[in-house]
Order: sequence, then structure tokens, then C-alpha cells
Amino acid sequence: MIVPRNKPRKSFLYPSMANEEDDPIIQEIDVFLARSLLEKLYLFQYPIRPASMTYDDVTHLSAKIKPKQQKVELEMAIDTLNPNYCRSKGEQIALNVDGTCTDETSTYSSKLMDKQTFCSSQAASNVSRYAAAVYRKGELHLTPLHGILQLRPSFTYLDKADAKHREREAANEGGDSSQDEAEDDVKQITVRFSRPETEQARQRRVQSYEFLQKRQAEEHWVHLHYYGLKDSRSEHERQYLFSQGHGLAENTELIKSPSEYLMMLMPPSVEEENNKPMAPSNVLSMAQLRTLPLADQIKILMKNVKVMPFANLMSLLGSGTDSTAVLRCIQQVAMLVQGNWVVKSDVLYPKDTSSPHSGVPAEVLCRGRDFVMWKFTQDRWVVRKEVAAVTKLCPEDVKDFLEHMSVARINKGWEFMLPYDEDFVKKHPDIVQRQRMLWMGIQAKLEKVYNLVKEHLTPKKQETQSGHPLLVSGEQRVNMAKAKVKQSYGQLEKEFQKQKAELKSNDTSSKIDVSNIRIKEEPVSDEEPMDTSVYEGLNNGIANGLHAEEDSMDSLNGHLPGSCSDRVAQELKAFVSSTFKKQFVLTLSELKRLFNLHLASLPPGHILFSGISDKMLQDMVLDIGCKQILVPFPPQTAASPDELKVYALWEAGDIYDQHRQVLLEIFSKNYRVRRNVIQNQLSQDLNKQEVDRVLKDCCVSYGGMWYLKGTVQS
Repeated sequence: MIVPRNKPRKSFLYPSMANEEDDPIIQEIDVFLARSLLEKLYLFQYPIRPASMTYDDVTHLSAKIKPKQQKVELEMAIDTLNPNYCRSKGEQIALNVDGTCTDETSTYSSKLMDKQTFCSSQAASNVSRYAAAVYRKGELHLTPLHGILQLRPSFTYLDKADAKHREREAANEGGDSSQDEAEDDVKQITVRFSRPETEQARQRRVQSYEFLQKRQAEEHWVHLHYYGLKDSRSEHERQYLFSQGHGLAENTELIKSPSEYLMMLMPPSVEEENNKPMAPSNVLSMAQLRTLPLADQIKILMKNVKVMPFANLMSLLGSGTDSTAVLRCIQQVAMLVQGNWVVKSDVLYPKDTSSPHSGVPAEVLCRGRDFVMWKFTQDRWVVRKEVAAVTKLCPEDVKDFLEHMSVARINKGWEFMLPYDEDFVKKHPDIVQRQRMLWMGIQAKLEKVYNLVKEHLTPKKQETQSGHPLLVSGEQRVNMAKAKVKQSYGQLEKEFQKQKAELKSNDTSSKIDVSNIRIKEEPVSDEEPMDTSVYEGLNNGIANGLHAEEDSMDSLNGHLPGSCSDRVAQELKAFVSSTFKKQFVLTLSELKRLFNLHLASLPPGHILFSGISDKMLQDMVLDIGCKQILVPFPPQTAASPDELKVYALWEAGDIYDQHRQVLLEIFSKNYRVRRNVIQNQLSQDLNKQEVDRVLKDCCVSYGGMWYLKGTVQS
């Protein structure tokens, strides 16, 4: 136990236990602070090494350091005589790096990889809490560390090998070329003069990664000499780890009050500003943003987002923000386009700035961008070539304008990126009117500057009909569909009456009695006809799945004669049987989906197009020997009624029927089951592979649990 010099234990450690006899003081150790190596002592952390190898035995060939960066490189010899050393691999690496010839610039002069370089990185940015301690003759001497460096292998020799390989390839290509090709062709050279660097551009350049790497590379290496552990110089330097004077005047840090001493040992963890990761200059957190005035918040948000609905802006500004104040501020930095706010051009391109692509001054850029914004007030679509032809700006600048507020569509042009905000237009007609007046003034300026012709000013025909995209609600679509159905039903009824009248006038020997023709009616509940409307487009010229050209009146409106009914039953039974022999377990919803896919693969006029109801499908499932499994779904399930009906093939005629039945009995009592429960039930007669097959036939795994097929609720 360590206690401060000349201070009793009870003054700083465990004061409440000072008088307890079961915790006696075993030993008191004096602590001294050594200052001789202050700001000079580093701790090196070497890579993991074999247990039989110590760094005391490693030969250090060279060492160098960059003091400002606290970066160290050590070059160590590799024991090539060690039985674990792969000599062929070492020769191959040396050959790749240096080639066949050896000279002074060779990395491995012995034609063998006999050394390795280690490069350091800082293990901790704040090492003020770390110290090196030496214990001698009942005294503990502490020396604060100036840095902790982790050494890792450096693989720069691989870069050198790649460079050699590229040089050899270039030499081979150059040798194969003819003498005529050696002469360079005359090429046109474009000369550009660099503009004066602005302060903003200089700050971006100084903060760039390339600039920082260049600064670090400019610092020169300071070469060091390595002394071994048993060297006399090392022994001399090691003496500086001990305090040179034991007087109290030199160790005033250890003569403190108990609270001050504890504060020195464990200072409060205060996060320093320089430890925080530096964010780019154009990035601002939401917490920092909300400390700014409202006008600045809106300006920064619009400058970064470019286009935003008013509702989104209010949500970003936080609750309690006055919408009237926001409206007053937003009009200073943005313009209204199709009910959405688009940042003004002079905010993005301030005065005395220029284009990064062409060097065009900000005033010209603002006019060009205003033209694009004005075009979007007239139409949802803008053509890039038209903008470039009017503004006479380079393609890169025009593309920047369009990317700020629109999205490119293939073979159509650029579409405004947000839908028309009808809610904002209805709630704030005064703002809309004021913005319309501003746009009229901007249009007058653009007409004078660009000499706009009539075709640029007149919106397209489809726009004159509606100022914004037509929005149709779900209720309107339902009403439109109902009206269409009523109209179609009326036409069908007229045609039916016409056919009925024609049949009455025919010869009395006709086999067909029209009075017996009835429209098929089925209950809506369980017998509701299955929806196959998705595949109507596949059956051109078909009424209820049959060709309209066929004259068989027995199949009219789904009422089939006996022979047709038998054929339908046979076809349906064949489909259901083959499907369940492949799947074993299906929900009614999945079965209907597979049946619709089966219908889509059939040729037009097939007998199954006569109309199959849900009841017919379920009856056929039970007829082929399937059983309905009453799975106990959770009460809060969102599954549809068809998804709650689960059917399983009870007997497939193979050796696993009995085991599948046991598995289905388990799921009739449990919605989901762990594998170990199933394993305990089936492992008595089956091995692991056979259990996996039974599970694969009937179940699926999700989140570590097993479910019957089609019953997983994600």
C-alpha cells in the first residue's frame, strides 16, 4: 500500500476504516517525483511477439524521430537463422523489392529480407495521468510520461516493389515500340492563368488532408542511436529515473492536503476542446445551430438544403418557434417555387466570388440560376440545353443550378425535386401573392438581359390547364371505379337482353333453353370469388376466362355443364395436389397467389378461366387429404383472414408422414417454437439430417425461432 511521505494513512485513504483492526497497514512506501527526464520520457508499445523471443535480444539497426509529431521509426534485424523463418519467402520479397541487381539503394543488400521497419502512432492524446515507476530500497520514484507510442510494422517495401514492377512494365512496352512511335506527336496545349486565391479557398486548402500530409512530410527526421539494455550509457540514463534530491523542497507536489492530493491522483475528467474531433468548416450540429439567432438558423439551413417545404423547416427549428417570425425571415433568404422555398442565388454566390468551374463572377451566376428558378415557377420540367442556350454558361455551372432544385429524368429532362405544396399555398395566400409580384419583377429583368422570346415566356399547354399536378384522393378513385363498373354493367345487361331476344326468335329445335340461363351468385363471405384481376391483361378477348368467340352458352357467366365442371375439378385438383406435394404447408393467401401465377402461364381459353371461387379452392384442398392447422396467432397480429388459414398435407406417402404430423401438432398449440423443443420430440426416431429435412418441408426459421411457412409476422 502506498502512502505519501510523512503522512499517516488515515489522512487520505479509507478514513472510515482507519480504526478497524482487521485492516492493518502492512507497509509504508515513500513516493518521490523524478524531474530529470521530464518531457523526454516516452513509452514504446511493441507488437505481439512469440513467447520465446524478447526485445532485449533484437538488434536495432537504426532509429529516427520527428519530435513535433512524436513519430518514431525503428529498423530491427530479423533472425534469419531461426527455424520459424521462411527463407524462400524472404528471398522472394527481396527479389520483388530490389530486383536482380544490388547497389547502395537496395533495401535488402543480402538478397534476403533480414530486417523490418516499425512505425509509431500515438496511443493516447492525453498522457498527463501516466508515469513510469521504479521501486528501489523501499522507495517509489515516479517520472511523468511525455508520450505513449505504439509501434506497428511498416510495409513501405511493398510500395517499392510495386514501383519496380511498373518500371519494368513501362520498359518492356517502350522496347517494343518502333522508332517512329518514339517521336511525340504535336499536341495543342491550353494555357490557363490562376486567379488570386480567396481567403475562403485558402482556409479550405489549409484544412485539407493533402496539405496536412505535406506539412508532416516537411519535418526532417532526427536520427537516433540505440543503446542496448546492458550498455553503460543505458545504465547511466536509467539513473535519471530516480529522484536526484530527497529534500522536501523538491517534492512539494506530495506535501498537500488529502483532498488536494486525491485531486492530483485522479483529476476530474473534463473533455478538452482540442480532443474533440474537428468537423469540416461547413458542418454545424443542431445543438450549435439552435444557439444562433433565428435569421441565421434559417439562412444556414436553406444554404445547406437548398430546397425545403415550410413544414420541414418548422420541424427543424424546434417546437415553440413562431411561424410568423419564420415567414418574415425566410423571405429574406429564399424564394417560393411551386409552394416550396428555394434558397436565393445571392446567398449561394455572395458578392466578389466566382464559379469554381469557369471563373464567371457571382453576378452572372446569380442571373443564370434565377432563370432556372423562374422556369420552374412556370413548369415542373426544364431542359438543360435550353438553359445553357439562354444563359450562355458552361455545362458544369448549369448542372449545378439544376442539381440544387431538380432531379434528372431519362429522356424527359429535369423535374423539380419536390411536389407542389398545396397546403402552404392555401394557408398563406398573401405570401404567395407577394412572391408572385417578386417573380414578375425578376422576369422583367431576365427579359432585358437575355432577350427572351415568346416561347420562353409562354408555359406549355398542359400547364395552362393546371398550375400544379392533379391530386386524386383514394375516395375519388373508388367513386370513379364504381361509376365505371355501373356503366359496364349496363352495357353488358343490354347485350344480354339482345342475345336473349335473338335466341327466342331462332328455330324451336334449338338445344339451348335461354330461360334456364342464370347468373352465377355466390355468398360474399367465404365464397367470395377469387381476385384474378391482375391477370386480365393476359387474356385478351376473354369473358370470364373463355374466348368470346365460342358459342357455347353453357359456359356463359360461369355456369358450366356437367362435363365442363368435371374438367374444371380435375384441372384444379391436379394443380392443388402438385402444389402441396412441393410445399407441404401453405396459407390460403399464398395458395391463391400461386394459383394466379398458374393461370397466367395457361393459354387463353383454358377451362380454369371459367371462374374459381375461394370456397371451391378450399374444398379441393380438403378433398386431396389436407388439413387445416389452427395456429394460435398472437392477438395483435396484423395478418389478413386469408393469411390466418393454414393448410398442410397430412399424408404425402413417404416415411416422414408421421414425423410431419407430430410437427404440425406442435404448431397447432404454439405459434412459434424453439428448435430444441422440436428436436426433443423428433430426435427419438430421426437423426439431425432427417430432422432438418422435416423442418425444411414445413417450417421457416426467423430470429432464432421456428414458424410454419407463411405465418411469420415481421
